[in-house]
Amino acid sequence: MEYAKASPAASRAMYGLSQYVHQSGLENSLVSLIDMRVSQINGCAFCLDMHWKDAKAAGESEQRLYSLDAWRETPYYTERERAALAWAEAVTRITEGHVPDELYEATRKHFDEKELVDLTLAVVAINGWNRLAISFRAEPGIYQPKKIEPIQKTA
Repeated sequence: MEYAKASPAASRAMYGLSQYVHQSGLENSLVSLIDMRVSQINGCAFCLDMHWKDAKAAGESEQRLYSLDAWRETPYYTERERAALAWAEAVTRITEGHVPDELYEATRKHFDEKELVDLTLAVVAINGWNRLAISFRAEPGIYQPKKIEPIQKTA
């Protein structure tokens, strides 16, 4: 089923949330890592394909993308990214013990109140997209990233 055609208003609402997240002030690279990690947890092949391609097009390194599933054991991520990844995992797996107070305190060291709300909305958004893509069998491999225009140098 093409869920966007079946319910255009709902799709616009989801796109609106995603657009807000991307304009919230959070680093695009951080949101990209969150999208990838949550999609790994949820097993969403379509979203993994999409966000991998978008991350590569935006200049993300293959090393960081390949290692994302083992982010705790690698040195490739900043402390802020590590806090965000831990937060994203806890929010995604909310039924496995909620978000621990200790994690909240650790995450607050790297994110102010607005950023933490926006980070949580980023997790909410990708979890929603994962559920739509998985439920309605979105086909991985067909997504093509938008072309990023090179910056024109002026004399």
